[in-house]
Amino acid sequence: MTIKTLVTNALVASAYVAVSLVAAPIAFGSIQFRIPEIFNHLVIFNKKYFFGIVLGVLLTNLFSPTGIYDLTFGVAHTALSLSIVIFLAKFIKHKWTLFIINTIVFTFMMFIIAFELYLAADLPFLFTWLTLALGEFGIMAIGMPIMHALNKKLNFNYLLEKR
Repeated sequence: MTIKTLVTNALVASAYVAVSLVAAPIAFGSIQFRIPEIFNHLVIFNKKYFFGIVLGVLLTNLFSPTGIYDLTFGVAHTALSLSIVIFLAKFIKHKWTLFIINTIVFTFMMFIIAFELYLAADLPFLFTWLTLALGEFGIMAIGMPIMHALNKKLNFNYLLEKR
């Protein structure tokens, strides 16, 4: 891993944490809109963003009211979801298709967070999964055109390439 990749991922992680903490009242709990989840779309452009996103989730979850539960389940949710999308990206090259798949994968996988909240806060599993999935879907869907537009200006893949 190059210094450029490390620095870029550190910036992604710090942006994830900063945006999460600014929006903390809506970033945790059974109904959540964790705005930096749009960064999950970065793996569509380059799988090397995996580390920055996972680190951002890990650091953000240090501030979670559910403590160790969120550190474990939240990081697992992100790592598994990103891994599925990275695997599928080996076979699917169309960016908009990958945006949609990424959104669906993260939305479906919210059952992991619902299970966490069932264990940590005794919340009803199915209803919590529904509310979490709706929030995740909304953020990820809104994030698709945002990340597409940002990529046109920033070229996310280029940010990790050697020069």
